[in-house]
Amino acid sequence: MKARYYLGGAIIVIFLAVLVYNFTQTDIQYESDFQKVISTGKTCKATGTWVREKSFEENRNDRTFSFFIKDAYNNEMKVVYKGIKPNNFEVATSVVVTGKFENGAFHANDVLTKCPSKYEGQPATVGKSDT
Repeated sequence: MKARYYLGGAIIVIFLAVLVYNFTQTDIQYESDFQKVISTGKTCKATGTWVREKSFEENRNDRTFSFFIKDAYNNEMKVVYKGIKPNNFEVATSVVVTGKFENGAFHANDVLTKCPSKYEGQPATVGKSDT
């Protein structure tokens, strides 16, 4: 019976060690400069705004979605995402893509969009009285 407890404890310890190892190996960096994204060659997160003038392409056969984003330094980068277009893509104020720059384009594993807040641009009314 003690052997079962030792075996169960060993399995739990191994599982926790693997879990800790995986959490320490997430080396994804956040970059806002596309020149750094292109030169790093590693998986990273890049943020920018969608270049509306270049529109976007959806390939339903390959299930790919591609578009161009621009960083704060006006550098443009093509993004190819293996998946479908996010529902709120057209109204997004910024786009965060996770992936790697390869073969002249950023190949994204994930696309997150930041939409405009319904509270932006409204004056604050805290502390004002109607009397």
